[in-house]
Amino acid sequence: MNSNYALHEMLEVHELAAFKTVCMTKSKTMQALVTDPELKQILQQDVQLSQQQLQELGGVLSKVTLT
Repeated sequence: MNSNYALHEMLEVHELAAFKTVCMTKSKTMQALVTDPELKQILQQDVQLSQQQLQELGGVLSKVTLT
């Protein structure tokens, strides 16, 4: 995989990671507030998926070489 990215591309990935972090935080917060077990399970799945996606985005950002 080519890890040479333009500055605007790196900033786009960073913006995605920031947005995903906010979404994950909201899902974690909502888990404590909801009473429906099915909704809690959906929120837990979203948190787990978000954590995985953030790790992947972090891996991309850690390998970036600006051109």
